[in-house]
Amino acid sequence: MAVPVWSPSQKRIEDSNLRHFLDRISTVQPAVQDFPTLYQWSVRDPERFWAEVWGFCDVRSSRVWDQVVDDVQRMPGAHWFEGARLNFAENLLRYDDDRTALVSWNEAGRHSSLTYRELRREVGRLASALRATGIQQGDRVAGFLPNLPVAVTAMLATASLGAVWSSCSPDFGAKGVLDRFGQIRPRVLFAADGYRYAGKEIDTLPRLADVVGQLPEIETVVVVPYLRDSPDPGRVPRAVLYRELLDQHDGEPLAFRQLPFDHPLYIMYSSGTTGLPKCMVHGAGGTLLQHLKELVLHTDLKRSDTIFYYTTCGWMMWNWLVSSLAVGATVVLYDGSPFHPTAGVLFDLAEAEKVTIFGTSAKYLALAEKKNAHPKERDLSPLRTILSTGSPLAPESYDYVYSRVKDDVCLSSISGGTDLISCFALGNPLAPVYRGELQTRGLGMKVEIFDEAGRAVVGTPGELVCTMAFPSMPVSFWNDPDGSKYRAAYFEEFPGVWRHGDWAELTPRGGLIIYGRSDATLNPGGVRIGTAEIYRQVEQLEEVVESIVITQDWEGDVRLVLFVKLREGLSLDNVLRQRIKTQIRENASPHHVPKVILQVADIPRTISGKITELAVRNVIHGRPVKNVDALANPEALDLYRDLEELKA
Repeated sequence: MAVPVWSPSQKRIEDSNLRHFLDRISTVQPAVQDFPTLYQWSVRDPERFWAEVWGFCDVRSSRVWDQVVDDVQRMPGAHWFEGARLNFAENLLRYDDDRTALVSWNEAGRHSSLTYRELRREVGRLASALRATGIQQGDRVAGFLPNLPVAVTAMLATASLGAVWSSCSPDFGAKGVLDRFGQIRPRVLFAADGYRYAGKEIDTLPRLADVVGQLPEIETVVVVPYLRDSPDPGRVPRAVLYRELLDQHDGEPLAFRQLPFDHPLYIMYSSGTTGLPKCMVHGAGGTLLQHLKELVLHTDLKRSDTIFYYTTCGWMMWNWLVSSLAVGATVVLYDGSPFHPTAGVLFDLAEAEKVTIFGTSAKYLALAEKKNAHPKERDLSPLRTILSTGSPLAPESYDYVYSRVKDDVCLSSISGGTDLISCFALGNPLAPVYRGELQTRGLGMKVEIFDEAGRAVVGTPGELVCTMAFPSMPVSFWNDPDGSKYRAAYFEEFPGVWRHGDWAELTPRGGLIIYGRSDATLNPGGVRIGTAEIYRQVEQLEEVVESIVITQDWEGDVRLVLFVKLREGLSLDNVLRQRIKTQIRENASPHHVPKVILQVADIPRTISGKITELAVRNVIHGRPVKNVDALANPEALDLYRDLEELKA
């Protein structure tokens, strides 16, 4: 019987939003008495569940809905909350007081802050400026920005008008930006003059000029000073400085255009490593309702909280984090390297800002351990929840958090994606945490694990699917009038069922174990293996910084090939190679042991930080990688070309 690594106190349970919600439901649904029965009710009666979430989280709307959903079994194509009228920005700007709304940090420390009253005023001025430039409902406004408060204010101003916001981080190359914004053709583009990373200043104005020169639909470029107090906007066509734009609009009242529930709010992008990125259009109401459910019920976010997530404006966790404003919490933003000037800079931030909910990636926690960061030396007493996503959280990272970060903290590994701008697996403030296991499926999300025949299984790895519609499904893909791209992305393998692309296992107690992406699942000798199962073992070794594993076509089958990046100054010899194989064989299985292990200087990853097994596999087989501009370090692919060791 597995023993939990952490359990909530009775007081924490009683004070939680989820407990209050459960008590509310149990008064009208007596059979609902605990989280398992609440979850089953939420997927058995989704109309009632989502209506209760709307009320409990106090969604602001000018008109209530006519019906919650027309056909919850229709995927895609279910219509949610028809007849409702609301505005996303109005819900995030419901507070107008002196509590701090946004705090901005970079590698030098605290950069700036805004109260809720100041935030509303800034958004109002910016909305007036956008209106004066001619921005109307449905127009696209884009951001090429570091993770700064202006990204939040520009998004909210855009949403207040009923226009559509889309953003990517400034480390994208010009082609990567054009691959995204070139598809949606924004009328206004917000961009900083540069950004800082690992102690370096990167001037982005030349790249910006290149992008704008190829997108004539951009009528106004708003240049935000960041590296310099007064950058020269003349270097960029059709550019104006942010402050000059705002100074023309002071004191005008903030208005919120009332729109249908599924009105487009965000355009998000797939990683684009196999071609042009898919442009996923997310609706205002579905995004808001799903984020509130996840933040309020699963994360236990309250107005008194300070929440931080390490993210860029190009990752969906930025959108998720910003929705915390609807709860009235303080949101902390960070721009820069998570390990500069020291390995513990993010925990310095957590201590200084008294962060109560700290979000990051699984890779960050693994590297923090490798860099010997000891956050327990700081005063992290306010911290009660750590969130991790981006890739599966290794069991050893649970050990690291509880031994070196904080022993009394809820470590919630969560999982979802840009595709749903939210999560399928989440935290549960009422439940214990088990090593290596995500706590629960999201309420209202009928998540199951299918075997190859499409049968639901428990305790056996398979495809993670969702068998019932949910409000934050994309309302459409951009430039997909007949919906064929949308259907092909999720619904071809199991018609009428969302196939997410994760290889996972549902545990008997209702938790999830995710083994990696199913499209990168390894299949040597007919045995299906999740890549994360190998990474978990290899990266426990002190010598290994990170690794990437792929299959190589070989003698009528495939063989496993593992590439390892070692600590500086180390070389892969036969002794270490054998230790790696032993570690994998004894802790995973003989099937998991690679046939070939090679050392590389770098591992290619997308701009959002995910390693790219498929790109490496294409390179070693001499096939083209369709979109290298989606990679943060495309030059790393050259390390994998024409390797003699893979020819024998």
